[in-house]
Amino acid sequence: MDRDTDSIGGIKQPMAPEKELFYVTVLMDLLAIGLSLLVSVFFMWLLVCYIICSRMYSYRGIRLKKYPIIGYLTVILNQGGLLFLMVYRGAAVLQNNGMPWLGMMAACFLIGGFYPITQVYQHEQDKRDGVRTISILLGKKGTFVFCALIYLAAFSILFLYYQQKEQLLSFGILQLFFLPVLVYFIRWTIQVWKNDAMADFKHTMQMNWLASACTNLGFITLLIYHYLG
Repeated sequence: MDRDTDSIGGIKQPMAPEKELFYVTVLMDLLAIGLSLLVSVFFMWLLVCYIICSRMYSYRGIRLKKYPIIGYLTVILNQGGLLFLMVYRGAAVLQNNGMPWLGMMAACFLIGGFYPITQVYQHEQDKRDGVRTISILLGKKGTFVFCALIYLAAFSILFLYYQQKEQLLSFGILQLFFLPVLVYFIRWTIQVWKNDAMADFKHTMQMNWLASACTNLGFITLLIYHYLG
């Protein structure tokens, strides 16, 4: 649906998508829905909701991504909150044990604090495609300020979450893994403030890989720590 010609995601020079790709994605969606029934019917309906919202985000007949606020909320509520709910309900031993709402909120804010950064180098390409992202609305420098504030909110919520569970040591461990991300983000922000051309594909991808690696390593470490403890 996007048919990007400039750098997008982790691909510097994307190939033009063929119609076969569409059929493959539909087939994979159907396989995913079928496999999700092995978890539960409720899990399957959550997945169907996720797929529908993803298609509404990109499909040119609807194209939610061209609206900065609606598009942004669609991403953080689905890739953050909905996925958190899916994983929690899919993995929980006790299905009637309530829902950690602070955890779901933190997931939304973690996605919300990172997603605009992934759009910061695509302003011109998005404008040509008739898309006005949250990053375009904020501007390059405004994107960095906004993401810093949302990340601050995310970690404040995580602090409250771990405080309620009396697991502040886990919160401290998590901060150690996010420290490299914080250092890189501050350094990159200073560079962009001096020259907004530094908000480019190369730095965005470096930030992407670093944040993804540190986030996964942090939560995997906590999982092992709690399992062994």
